[in-house]
Amino acid sequence: MSHVLSVLDVVKHYGKVKAVDGVSFEVARGRITGLLGRNGAGKTTTLRMITGVLLPDRGRVELFGAGVAEARDRLGYLPEERGLYRKMRVLDHLLFLAEIKGRPPAAMRPAAERWLRRFELWEKRDAKVEELSKGNQQKVQLAGALLFDPELVVLDEPGSGLDPVNVVLVRRLLRELAAEGKAILLSTHQMGEAEKLCDEIVLVHDGKVVRAGPLADVKASGGTNAVHLEFEGDGTFLGGLTGILSARVDTNRAELRLVPGSDAQDVLGAAVGRLRVLRFEVVAPSLEEVFLDAVGGAAAAEVAA
Repeated sequence: MSHVLSVLDVVKHYGKVKAVDGVSFEVARGRITGLLGRNGAGKTTTLRMITGVLLPDRGRVELFGAGVAEARDRLGYLPEERGLYRKMRVLDHLLFLAEIKGRPPAAMRPAAERWLRRFELWEKRDAKVEELSKGNQQKVQLAGALLFDPELVVLDEPGSGLDPVNVVLVRRLLRELAAEGKAILLSTHQMGEAEKLCDEIVLVHDGKVVRAGPLADVKASGGTNAVHLEFEGDGTFLGGLTGILSARVDTNRAELRLVPGSDAQDVLGAAVGRLRVLRFEVVAPSLEEVFLDAVGGAAAAEVAA
């Protein structure tokens, strides 16, 4: 797998507070990697070190096998704090961003027009930024991050401010970019959205990586499987089966959480012996459950609160 970004044991302090504490992970071409955790987990600080806004106190960041300064032009960045010139017209704004980066606006105009069309903003090209909805302003900023055809795209909370229609539009677009071979790193606290979008997951808590790897592996690493059953017959015995952590049994359906390592097939075998089973579904733990499992005990209670 071809890695375009390597984060190697980076540490960053703000005064006495260690915001990032030995974080390591890699991002590959053609993959969407999610940097996930609560607000304050160290995600934005990590992105700022990747983009060269901050320097690590320890460890290093490699872009395309080089230092950040040498390779920064190959990276597109959507920061958490959005910076748009509200009085500028939308198309002019993108051409202005090109000028700031030292690119001739005339040469960048076709790319600006293409991105406005892809983001369904072409009709609004002459509107002032301040006249746009929050979601459309977000899309202008995203277009600005993608304008220069970067090989690595780094996005901090790209879904914030987007309505459900635009969430789907942006999700589809990021999938297309990955299919074209671009590497995408996005930071978010919205684990449900990350689960729909990401190939690789890096879960961070209190500045440390607590789980990392392909989505399926991370989901298999924690939390507990559940079984959903629909049946005819008396299912009250289900909660007493071996390997059941907790059970909610109604007249003709049950939700059973399994002890880690238990085999759902054993539950199916026991149910088939005594009930007419109409539906049997094994439900993998969500990323949120895996995260709560990884941070453990008191921290999980605090996160849930």
